[in-house]
Amino acid sequence: MDYHVPSPFTCNESLPGPSMTDMCSTSTFAVFMTLLGSLVQKNEKISGMCERVKSIDSPDPEYDYIVVGGGAAGSVVAARLSEISHWKVLLLEAGDDEPATAAIPSYYSAVTQSRLDWKYQTTNESYACFSTNGSCLYTAAKVLGGSTVHNGMIYLRGNPTDYNNWAAMGNEGWTWDEVKPFFLKAEDNGEINRVGRFWHSTGGPLSVERFPYRPPFADSILEAAKEAGFEMSQDLNGDKITGFTIIQSTTKNGVRRSSGASYLRPIRNRENLQISLNSTVTRVVIENGRAVGVEYFQNGEFKTVSASQEVVLCAGTVRSPQILLLSGIGPEEHLKLMDIKVVHNLPGVGSNYHDHMYFMINFTINEPDVYDNNWAAATEYLDFQTGPLSSTGLGQVVAELASSTTTPDFPDIQIFGLGYDADCAPGEIGALRSTGKRTIAMVVGYQHPKSKGRISLASNDPFKYPTIWGNYLSESSDVDGLIEAVNYVMRLADTNALKAYNITLSVSTLTACNNFTYPSTDYWKCAIQQDTFPQAHGSGSCKMGPEHDAMAVVDHELRVRGIKGLRVADTSIMPQIISGNTGAPTIMIGERASEFIKKDAAWRSDLCSPRSAIC
Repeated sequence: MDYHVPSPFTCNESLPGPSMTDMCSTSTFAVFMTLLGSLVQKNEKISGMCERVKSIDSPDPEYDYIVVGGGAAGSVVAARLSEISHWKVLLLEAGDDEPATAAIPSYYSAVTQSRLDWKYQTTNESYACFSTNGSCLYTAAKVLGGSTVHNGMIYLRGNPTDYNNWAAMGNEGWTWDEVKPFFLKAEDNGEINRVGRFWHSTGGPLSVERFPYRPPFADSILEAAKEAGFEMSQDLNGDKITGFTIIQSTTKNGVRRSSGASYLRPIRNRENLQISLNSTVTRVVIENGRAVGVEYFQNGEFKTVSASQEVVLCAGTVRSPQILLLSGIGPEEHLKLMDIKVVHNLPGVGSNYHDHMYFMINFTINEPDVYDNNWAAATEYLDFQTGPLSSTGLGQVVAELASSTTTPDFPDIQIFGLGYDADCAPGEIGALRSTGKRTIAMVVGYQHPKSKGRISLASNDPFKYPTIWGNYLSESSDVDGLIEAVNYVMRLADTNALKAYNITLSVSTLTACNNFTYPSTDYWKCAIQQDTFPQAHGSGSCKMGPEHDAMAVVDHELRVRGIKGLRVADTSIMPQIISGNTGAPTIMIGERASEFIKKDAAWRSDLCSPRSAIC
């Protein structure tokens, strides 16, 4: 078996873009952003510039395992499979390595809006996103580390009932007690003495801790929550899963730790793992009912590479079903309509797509509308990785609450804050965004959506984006849940703790909702349908399910039904989205997939001859 051995010297003088200046394109920001971006890139504690992986130029003709997509799950699968020293593993990622700016927690929003995002749009929405003509923006990252590079870093696992429900649907091995060990395997909790070892662990690749800074107004929200009668929780992943908290995040010492940074950088010199960046997989090569390789596009040309054992799709809720469909695996009628040869009729590919829907409520408070990033804050971050740049501002204030339709131990509403983001700015201390008051927001989400949509091909051209139809809010219960969440926020705003800031709704009545009394339930229903948005937690489009489920795409060990040597491991396999953010659960799915593959390989080694038909 031949290997290309990467150089152990991986310290880069420059890192991929977009630069901080690109993300903050306003001319008045240029000088400050250019200098800060340069200093961040040169700061090894922040950028990790001397720990970066090296992309290979020319992959070998064949590998044992090919992992498609280096996101939250794919980085995990590639790292874990390459622990077996005689397995040769190739990771193909459509994007580049992450830019230095992404490591700064306060820049999460700027990173999300940059060219690192695929910038998908849903279409033909009949119940949501009316203000944008029935088309919702769906964010998904095109970068090594995937959405763990541009999400809000919230570390939530979902609710134990979520996983028990998966098992009750016929997915053997997916109860909470069976998935919990894989969360613990991944975790390196920096506050283990506070959160305890029953629910958390140390020694895993993924750093988890609270941000080192929070604005004082974050504590005012917590005081308001107590005053309004809401519960408090020290750990929403622990004994008390309902209430308001300062959430833990996937960071270490004030720096984001993506799945790529956590799992791949420490093993960047592992000889049997190769990573090819800017390599867009266009289809899986299937021969005689088995996945034997992939076709991908890199540097202006199509290439193929073979897999002797398995191909693992970790391309995400949009790309994984798209790749299956382009490979001839999916609903027969749709494939024929797209003029694609039917390799295997699998009706569920692309179906069952769903997401958490969110709605933002804006307020003003009696504070000057200053930029939170300036020379002083930047200097503190460069020197110590503390201060305003080391957090997401109010984004770390998170609540999991129960609506009237669920039980306290299975909360279905999420609330989090927005504001005090120390990102794009001119640099001067005291510089104003506006002459008005500071704006903050409370964002509400419904965690148990029933509305389901579909992802399908728009063309057999692999570079044309698929059609994403979310069918968001088609079920009235999803709207009702959001309205209850809005009412919870109104309770917060009506407390003395927030009235001390003269907190005031800053939204004017939407023209489209003029027929309703503001702010009545009917008004909020109208406003939600106008301006709600998917939270990029999209799930379910390659649903996991038992053999009797005709719409199941993968089995309980994530093997694609009807095709040997092919698995899917990302949020697309969730039969029902979990009750929380999806970053940590996707990493868990990557850990589980790796164990399934290792178990199967051990079984084949023990019980199969190399040429056995069942292997």
